[in-house]
Amino acid sequence: MTYKIIETHCHLDYLKHKPLEEILLEAKNQGIEKILTIAVEPANFDAAFELSKNHDEIYFTQGIHPHDAKLHTPEAFLTIKERASEPKMLAVGEIGLDYHYDNSPREIQKEVFKKQLEIAIEVNKPVVIHSRDADEDTISILKEYAPRLLKKGVIHSFTSGPELAQVAIDLGFYLGFNGIITFKTAQNVRDIVTLCPINRMLLETDAPFLTPVPHRGKENAPQYLPFILEKIAEIKNTKPADIEQACYQNSIDLFTF
Repeated sequence: MTYKIIETHCHLDYLKHKPLEEILLEAKNQGIEKILTIAVEPANFDAAFELSKNHDEIYFTQGIHPHDAKLHTPEAFLTIKERASEPKMLAVGEIGLDYHYDNSPREIQKEVFKKQLEIAIEVNKPVVIHSRDADEDTISILKEYAPRLLKKGVIHSFTSGPELAQVAIDLGFYLGFNGIITFKTAQNVRDIVTLCPINRMLLETDAPFLTPVPHRGKENAPQYLPFILEKIAEIKNTKPADIEQACYQNSIDLFTF
């Protein structure tokens, strides 16, 4: 069966297993209509932007990931702000907090997260948020900024606890789910799928990372989104068509493709 799906989070410039044109064709053959490729640091801002210019189905974001918060510069923030006027820049991201690896000092992570939320408010774009082992600070910051963030956003690759999930949902955010929900050890994430209403869910791969079962060991790609859709339907005990329709509309509503 071929579904109608929007890929809301991947890193196309990181995919290496085959030529991009083949990856895009395989995605199209699986019903993937649009793809949002996510920037994570100043060094790949241009790559994400260029992909969107060269392919009708590709859209992009600009943002500094918490791992790379230490790389922030005034010029990088200015680029995010200026690129927001491009019609295919759909969000500010990937931004947020990651206290699992602490690749950047936590105080700098929080500073850069808040600065980019301010930019999103100024340019009226939603945000793509990464949060790992940082639930308390993420909740605090979201509560502070969400009232001024008209288009809200998504906490992508959601692996946090139920408190952050519920706060995000109550504030009007979406939760992004990917191949993690197919992993044997990820019952905690499947519990969040159970908790999350289908009108607050987005489908993503986070390719080239987090390849779903049954393709573990291969580089991830947008073509594997149907496995995630079907797993969500199984967890929610509903028809795949219900998840397909809801997630497609959720993607349109948030990102205005």
